[in-house]
Amino acid sequence: MIYNTLTRKKEIFEPLHAPNVGLYVCGPTVYGDAHLGHARPAITFDVLFRYLQKLGYKVRYVRNITDVGHLEHDADEGEDKIAKKARLEQLEPMEVVQYYTLRYHKAMEALNVLPPSIEPHASGHIIEQIELVKEILDNGFAYESEGSVYFDVAKYDKAHNYGVLSGRNLDDVLNTTRELDGQNEKRNPADFALWKCAQPEHIMRWPSPWSNGFPGWHCECTAMGRKYLGEQFDIHGGGMDLVFPHHECEIAQGVAAMGKPVVKYWMHNNMITINGQKMGKSYNNFINLSEFFSGSHPLLEQPYSPMTIRFFILQAHYRSTVDFGNEALQAAEKGLQRLMDAWNTLNTIPSAGATTVDVAKLREKCHEAMNDDMNTAQVISLLFDASRSINQIADGKATISADDLAELKETFHLFTFDILGLKEERGSGNAREEAYGKVVDMLLEQRQAAKAAKDWATSDRIRNELAALGFEIKDGKEGTTWKLNR
Repeated sequence: MIYNTLTRKKEIFEPLHAPNVGLYVCGPTVYGDAHLGHARPAITFDVLFRYLQKLGYKVRYVRNITDVGHLEHDADEGEDKIAKKARLEQLEPMEVVQYYTLRYHKAMEALNVLPPSIEPHASGHIIEQIELVKEILDNGFAYESEGSVYFDVAKYDKAHNYGVLSGRNLDDVLNTTRELDGQNEKRNPADFALWKCAQPEHIMRWPSPWSNGFPGWHCECTAMGRKYLGEQFDIHGGGMDLVFPHHECEIAQGVAAMGKPVVKYWMHNNMITINGQKMGKSYNNFINLSEFFSGSHPLLEQPYSPMTIRFFILQAHYRSTVDFGNEALQAAEKGLQRLMDAWNTLNTIPSAGATTVDVAKLREKCHEAMNDDMNTAQVISLLFDASRSINQIADGKATISADDLAELKETFHLFTFDILGLKEERGSGNAREEAYGKVVDMLLEQRQAAKAAKDWATSDRIRNELAALGFEIKDGKEGTTWKLNR
């Protein structure tokens, strides 16, 4: 079951062309560093991508890069954000695009977000967007005005229904449309640009039948989705802030051009707040991912690792709001460590006799949670329950059979690492923690040698000094394990 924003209810997922699934997610506008607003949809749809593949579907995942047409004031007016950045920093626009795209990729890699199947750039698909505009014009749902082309919302609304996704009617749209420069070109203030005639100072421009200009922001996803996923595909995702106007306009463009709805399921993750406030530069709470990782923002008490951010986002259902704060992040850090400790313990415990803990239905329950509109919060809760059972076995308070142990290991790994996309960070990119690990292992080897020589004083001293530094040492039948209590 997935929640379809279009119908406002949970629906059984039935792909149009099973086992093939088409998934399109709105990617970033690359004029600045990746921030939390980029992280949540990336992580949400990464989990969906992973899970669909584990269910046996062949998924073509398209996530676009917006590098043209996203204007400073709204979807139709103002200066292109990338062009503005290029002008201020005296760079070519594509230098800005390349720089921030690479930084976005680096942030996504740190968050363990898998790369999409295809990552098209809007600037590389101008021809497809021009063809889309031509089709809408030919079908009578757009008009040319002073070298620009606008979508005729009122005409479309009479034939179809503008507002099916957001629930708005045309009168609501008209009452909330701001007066902006260039509105005199439009027949109706609610009409949106399909193609904009470039002003002399506009440095990003392409030739078209109407003028030298650039496509409207909404065109790119419709044109690229059709090119790579066909005239009808399964899932279109993004943040809740894109429901109106971006995705509403996409629906209208698709129907106007092709005469039918393009997308079967619309999925939207909810918004992020920081300490109860909407995230924004005016609130001085706009925190880039790199600032989270380094702890350099004044609102942060400490650095937070990429996996802490990922785990925190997955602790909440994707359709609920998420509030970032130091207390919550520190709790998430401890929760993540509990899971990683459980996994490490799971790999050291022996099987012995009958199973006396409840682990038999873990896989089934986790699948039920994922099948219930991707309830990652419930999956994490089930993994915590399994962690308690693992600790009981490790402490000698319970036993587990060989078959159940193998199943528990497989299920824990499947949902923790393969589907939720979590990973152990010690020794996988953090050089300082990797060095700590090597030093502790070396000391434990010396302690083991001391024990073998019955040098109990040296053995106890190493253990006590490590404990004083915050390292918890456990001796078991399978050997000695350790962890750092943060």
